[in-house]
Amino acid sequence: MSAINREPLTAPHRTRDDAVLALGVAVLAVAIALMGGEGIRPDPLGWTLLLAGHVPLVWRRRRPVVALLGVVACVAPYYALDYNPAVPIPATILALYTVAATGTVRRTLLTGVAVLGPTVISNGLTNPTGALESLEISGWIIAVLFIGIAVRYYRRYVASVVERAERAERTREEEARRRVAEERLRIARDLHDLLAHSITLIGVQTSVAAHVLTADPERLDRKAVAQALDDIAGTCRTARGELRTTLEVLRAHDTVVGARAGSVSGAEDMRGPLPGIDGLAGLAETGRVAGAKVELSVRADGIPPSVGAAAYRIVQEALTNAVRHSGREDLTVRVGLWTAHGALRVSVRDDGSGGGVGPSDGTRGFGLVGMRERARSVGGTLDAGPGPAEGFEVTATLPLSREDEAR
Repeated sequence: MSAINREPLTAPHRTRDDAVLALGVAVLAVAIALMGGEGIRPDPLGWTLLLAGHVPLVWRRRRPVVALLGVVACVAPYYALDYNPAVPIPATILALYTVAATGTVRRTLLTGVAVLGPTVISNGLTNPTGALESLEISGWIIAVLFIGIAVRYYRRYVASVVERAERAERTREEEARRRVAEERLRIARDLHDLLAHSITLIGVQTSVAAHVLTADPERLDRKAVAQALDDIAGTCRTARGELRTTLEVLRAHDTVVGARAGSVSGAEDMRGPLPGIDGLAGLAETGRVAGAKVELSVRADGIPPSVGAAAYRIVQEALTNAVRHSGREDLTVRVGLWTAHGALRVSVRDDGSGGGVGPSDGTRGFGLVGMRERARSVGGTLDAGPGPAEGFEVTATLPLSREDEAR
């Protein structure tokens, strides 16, 4: 079956294998000739023609038509001299089969006509009463050619099955790598949002404590300092807990990195509960602790978890940027979420003087890039820029699925 399934024109060691096969067919022909039969027993000239007719079989797969012509060139004089007609049949059949198995149907049909025509004509001239014998000869030739065509189509079918299996395997591996890359990007965004938000709050709260300590050392407001330090400790505890959860998801995900796409998709269940719009009140409170006045308005129900998580992270990053780049102490941030036209609309607008582009040192951060990636992850869009009057504004449109919209 391996020899049948393998493509004959690309098989390894085909010339060596064909030489061994030609030798075996020649030995078979010699054995048939020695056993006797109809016609004259081959003499030295007959043996020469017979053995010479097997030599072209060595190149039957490289030059199938040339090999067939070489066999016919030696076999035709052999038959004309009325030697045993059964002896060259194996070599002729093998040459015909090779032409049919390695070429197109058109070439096979033309070969069949070219072989059958002279054969039937010569047999009719030498043996006018042997119509049945001519029919048998024609039937054998046609059968051999059809067998070659059938084997050729079977090989093409096997090759297509193997190619589809290999393509499916590559697709599964590419899908697995894509899912792994998406998951790692999601975790990187989570870490960025978490650390940027927490570090910004800690920085603001530390500045408050330092201001209280240096404003009037003789009349130190111990309660304000203690409150600032408590806020810093609380922010650290919250950040540590979220960071631990994220790293646990990453470790759990690493155990299935080598799995296939079907297994990798199951890793999404290891993420734990996603943050949603229910946690926006906590974000607003942390913004107030950082010294900003946060006005929160949420008019949305039944939001899908993925859309809610994207909205949460967008608001979190927008609040962090507003507090970091506000440039004023009486900062006001207005956060609004509502549903309209099958989508969740998110708006975060502040009245600060900062541009919201990057850190204070002028380098460009990943905040806006991360927010746009959050929106694109659920098929939405995000715009960010200076507000209509002052400050900075972030707006996002996050589409809801039909099922969620109907609900």
